[in-house]
Amino acid sequence: MAKAEFYVSADVEADGPVPGPFSMSSFGLAVAGVHDGDGFTACDPAERTFYAELKPISDGYDPEALAVSGLDRGRLAREGREPAEGMNAAAAWLGGVAEESGAVPVFVAYPLGYDWMWMYWYFMRFADAGSPFGHSRCMDIKTLYAAKAAVQVNRATKRSMPAHLLSSRAHTHNALDDAIEQAELFQNLMRWGADD
Repeated sequence: MAKAEFYVSADVEADGPVPGPFSMSSFGLAVAGVHDGDGFTACDPAERTFYAELKPISDGYDPEALAVSGLDRGRLAREGREPAEGMNAAAAWLGGVAEESGAVPVFVAYPLGYDWMWMYWYFMRFADAGSPFGHSRCMDIKTLYAAKAAVQVNRATKRSMPAHLLSSRAHTHNALDDAIEQAELFQNLMRWGADD
């Protein structure tokens, strides 16, 4: 029997379009629930979380991208965590949740491509043991909705989703706030249609 999985909602704020030439400013992680092979059990996503603000890794940045999070780049350069320290701390936190739950972590995001790109690159570049999610243990919330609703991916927007699927939390562009908000969307989607 396959090992249980715990789903980690992740959100990233960055100062440009891609890692390397640009920097991840902050990221938030929130445990959304566990799938034991027989079914999904949700948990309070605000209960087990991780948040970090990181020092920039390059001089380049896009002012519009940086403005989305409202984070001050000068303050991050002075007070942010070193990327290696931040990514190793996140990996250790994930390891603790894995040990406590007896499950392996699965990365979930909306949309997956952006957040996965940043987190995978940073884990591989800065964390001692690489990515705690391997190279492919991830799920796209946008695709999950498109499949369950039988709509095209480009129509799988939050604006087009039934209101009962959406979180009541605000989307603030604080990485932890948004990870918790999207964890609730993920939980609602995992349960959607299960009792029909």
